[in-house]
Amino acid sequence: MAGSIADFKASFNTDLARPSRFDVNIPIPIGLLPYREIGRTLRMRCENAELPGRSISTTTMKIYGVEEKFPYQTTYSDISLTFIVGDDMAEKKFFDAWLNWINPTINYNLKYKADYAVPLTVNQYDVRNELSYSVTMLDTFPIAVNQLDLDWSSDGHHKLTVTFAYTSWRNNSVEALGMELLETTIAESLDFPTFPTGFLRLPSNLGKDLIPPGESLSPGEKFI
Repeated sequence: MAGSIADFKASFNTDLARPSRFDVNIPIPIGLLPYREIGRTLRMRCENAELPGRSISTTTMKIYGVEEKFPYQTTYSDISLTFIVGDDMAEKKFFDAWLNWINPTINYNLKYKADYAVPLTVNQYDVRNELSYSVTMLDTFPIAVNQLDLDWSSDGHHKLTVTFAYTSWRNNSVEALGMELLETTIAESLDFPTFPTGFLRLPSNLGKDLIPPGESLSPGEKFI
């Protein structure tokens, strides 16, 4: 490893992040108001959670010379939360009701997403119990509630794992909000001409050697 021991030690100018210091905030959908008191219980009894990830799908193109990868889509993976279940089975009852609210077994008519999806927030705290990282998953709803195994030889307690789907997630840090503001300001300050076909000419060097200056695209063509 390059560098001295002193340099290595100096890199740890803060303590290390602890995976055990977190909580979750799950708003209750309006259709589940009879369960409104369980929100605080879920926050305290979430034993295991995940900070969501993000991946960018790419496609390979060869314009000239070597092949290159270009992004075309962002994808988000589902997350799972595990809850300690009380003796009254309130946690199990709530998530059973949430699934049934989405797709009632009486007729299996799915409701509109706005009626059952909520913004779910996961918070990470530092060693001083101060908020250090926070993400909010938008349009979140449960898609699977695991079974609870029963066993006469077991003297443990139930743990309920629930899998959630969501549309995207937002970083709630000041730095991330500042970057969003900067991107918005830049986008509004640039005057992007549009073509009759509705495509947007993005500021890029790509393709400038393929389309002579001053020439426009013919209908149906897309400027990359």
